[in-house]
Amino acid sequence: MLMRTDPFRELDRLTQQLMGPGTWSRPSAMPMDAYREGDEYVVAFDLPGVTADAIDIDVERNMLTVKAERRPVTKADDVQMELSERPLGVFSRQIVLADTLDTEHIKADYDAGVLTLRIPIAERAKPRKISIDVGSGHKEISG
Repeated sequence: MLMRTDPFRELDRLTQQLMGPGTWSRPSAMPMDAYREGDEYVVAFDLPGVTADAIDIDVERNMLTVKAERRPVTKADDVQMELSERPLGVFSRQIVLADTLDTEHIKADYDAGVLTLRIPIAERAKPRKISIDVGSGHKEISG
């Protein structure tokens, strides 16, 4: 059987082992997707194996911060670990939100290891029609 290796994956794994797990002072990054869907801006973070109570979401002015901690699973005394590649520790991501987003009404949903934030676009940022008033007659400038 032919086995393929990915040298970059091995380098990432080795780097993670050398640097150790993320800590609160030096968290690891978490992958994310961001896109606009209708009148909402959607940001999805991959957090497999993280419980909902280990996720912290903060917004200060226009800075969104998401922190999560993946804790080790408790094992019985007679379990001997053979391989451990899943990273543990603290993960964090900060995003600067545009002024056109309504940070007062962010909705968060966590399902199947994916944290999804839905941020509505502010009313003042939505396109709108401007009506033109047509004046009647001529206007004189007096002075």
